[in-house]
This record gives sequence, structure tokens and C-alpha cells, in this order.
Amino acid sequence: MFKKSKKSVFRILLILIRLLFRKYPFVFFIVKWLFITSIIGICIGAASAFFLQTLEWATQFRENHLWIIIFLPLGGFLIGLLYHYFGKDVEAGNNLLLENIHQPSKTIPFKMAPFVYLGTMMTHLFGGSAGREGTALQMAASIADQFSKPLKLSKDERRILIISAIAAGFGSVFGTPLAGAIFGLEVSLTGKIKYKALFPAISASLIADWVTKSLNTHHTHYLINFVPSISFLNILYAVAAGLFFGICAALFSKIIHKTGNLFKSKISYPPFRPLIGGIIVLLSVWLMGTSKYIGLGIPTILDSFSEELPAYDFALKAIITIITLASGFKGGEVTPLFFIGATLGNALGYFIPLPLALLAGMGFVAVFAGATNTPIACSIMAIELFGYECAVYVIIACVVSYLLSGQNSIYKSQILGKSKHKRYWKKEEYL
Repeated sequence: MFKKSKKSVFRILLILIRLLFRKYPFVFFIVKWLFITSIIGICIGAASAFFLQTLEWATQFRENHLWIIIFLPLGGFLIGLLYHYFGKDVEAGNNLLLENIHQPSKTIPFKMAPFVYLGTMMTHLFGGSAGREGTALQMAASIADQFSKPLKLSKDERRILIISAIAAGFGSVFGTPLAGAIFGLEVSLTGKIKYKALFPAISASLIADWVTKSLNTHHTHYLINFVPSISFLNILYAVAAGLFFGICAALFSKIIHKTGNLFKSKISYPPFRPLIGGIIVLLSVWLMGTSKYIGLGIPTILDSFSEELPAYDFALKAIITIITLASGFKGGEVTPLFFIGATLGNALGYFIPLPLALLAGMGFVAVFAGATNTPIACSIMAIELFGYECAVYVIIACVVSYLLSGQNSIYKSQILGKSKHKRYWKKEEYL
């Protein structure tokens, strides 16, 4: 009798839940995506924690044993062999993720995660100049997409899943969950945002960030100790700085693609490309007599907020990064873009009378905004990293940089949903 009554209560509850979901579809949407993003958020957060902690070890080992950079060409050759013989279907990297958002096809291969992880670790251990965002996004999306078939997701739902995974990977690797959520939405289609993915992206990013931090993973802290009051003149200075950041972003995007095409046209056997690139970077480091332009470059980024640096730092970092990534090493462009932007902002301090730390912070996010066409995400990122006091200045810098960088992007598969300038406007349909 008791068992029958329990079954009856359970059935009544199911009926009530179904009625609730039918009458209020948004409740079902929230519950469903909270469940899905909890699963992928936990997995991605754990993967990001593992990646960041082992990357820190690789960086420390390299800096304490600088002789290891003589193996950079060999490391590049091994990366080239790995992808040429076993990873051609995942070689496109972040562009493959964007392509699967625009035109969902077969599931992103899980092997993308270990392949990009190994490639990135070798790149950093042996002294290439690369970041971590690309690795985090690829690991996140390849992990998350394995759930698309078991959960029987539609094409549109799979788009949302990949966007949420990108958000979770970005938010957890940089400790900026809100910026991560908006980045996932903004990066796939310039000028348009898929608002249906907003809740899943925020949920996945917050959960992944919480898991990463819970696993004792630490993020770099930046300080802008003084922000001047807003005035017409200071706004003009911010606009002027944004112009430089936008030009820098456009040049970086153009040159890295042209350099990649040059390597492909001149070197027919793919594994030889990172081998040659590694030799060029190795010789450059030897000629410059410093290791400050390889790896992530976090110490120099921190210095750019507090002291005057050589005005050429941003250019040298850009050159080493372009050779590293264009030749076939793995990692990401974003942290090098942080370095390039922060040191360019520092250099602008010689003739733009804004505080050094503020200019460095503006450049940190604005060059990134121009190179990825994500001004909203970058503005939010600045507020999360530096505080709301600098909001007006960083927003101006990000928007100006975004507008001035033109139709360029570090991501070849990024689609222009709405062109930045009226002369390029055309009707484009999406989703």
C-alpha cells in the first residue's frame, strides 16, 4: 500500500512538472541547460586547472634551465609530426570550433584536447612565444562536444553547447567568468550575439571558473593604482591611444596570416615548418640575449603597469609570437596580445599624459579587442581584472581599437555578422 502511494505521488509530481514545462518553456530551458552546463563546467574547470598548473611547472622549469631552449626546433618538429600524421582533422584549432558553430557537422574529435595540450606544453617548455587561450578553448570544446550525442542535442543546441564550452574555457583559464561568457557569444559572429546562448554561456563559465579556483589554481592579479577624473581632454587621450591599439591589432592579424601562408608556400613538408620556425626563434633569443619575449611573458606584463619599459618591447614580442604560431607551434595568441598591448600602452606613456598603469591596462584589453573583434568581452574583462574605476577609459580604447582594426581577425573562420563600417554592410543570415 505504501509503495503504491509513493508511486502515485511520483507520477503526480511528473505530471505537474510536465505541465509546468509546457506552460513555461523557459523553465524547462533553464533546468535543461543548468544540468548540461554543470556537467561540462565541472569537466572543463578541472581540465583548465590541470592545464594551468602544469603550464606553470613548464614555465618555471624553462626559466630555471634556459639551456632547454636549444631543443625548440626539435620540439617543433615533433609537434609537426604529431599533427601531420595523426591530427590533420584537428589542426585547424580554434577555427574548427567556429566552423562547428556556423555549420555543425560531425562531433569535434576528442583527440583535439590531448593533442593541443601536448603541443602547447612542448611549445612553452622549449621556449616558444605563445599563450594559453587557444589551448583552453580547444580542450573545452572537444570535451564538451562528446556529450552532444548522448544528450541527443539538435544542431542549434550543439551550437549553444560549443559556445558555452568556449565561454567556460576562456572564463576559467583567465579567471574572468563574465568576460568568458560574453567572449563565447561575441567571437563566433562579429556584430551579432546569439542571446539564446546567454544563460548557458554564463552558467558554464561561472561553474568552470569556480571549479578551477577550487582546485587551488591561481590567476595573475593586475593593479591600476590611479585613474584620473573623466574630462574632455582625457577622453581624447583615450581615443588617441585606441587608434594606436587598433592599428597594432590589425597589423598583427594581417601579418600572422601572411607569415603562415609564407611558411606553407615555401615549406611543403608540414613538420619542417615548426622546425624552421624554432630555429629562427632560437637564433633570435640568442641574438637578443634575453628570454623576456618567449613564453607567456607575465613578468613583463606586470612590469608594464609599474615602470617604464623599452619602447620596442611590444614589437619584438609580436615578431617572436608571429614566427612561433605561424610556423605551427601550439598555444594561443591572446596572452601574447596582452603583452603586446600592455607594453605598447606603456610606450605610449612617453607622449600621452595618462597614468602608465592605466595606459598599460587599456592596451592589455584593447589590442585583444581589435584582433578578435570582441570589444564587449574585453571591456568586461578589464573591469573584472582592474576594477570598475577604469571602465570609461578601457571601453573607449576597446571600441576605437575594434572599429579601427577593420575587417581583420586572428581567427580566419570568424564570420562578420554585421560589418563595422557602412560601406561594407550587406545582408547576412545566421542561424
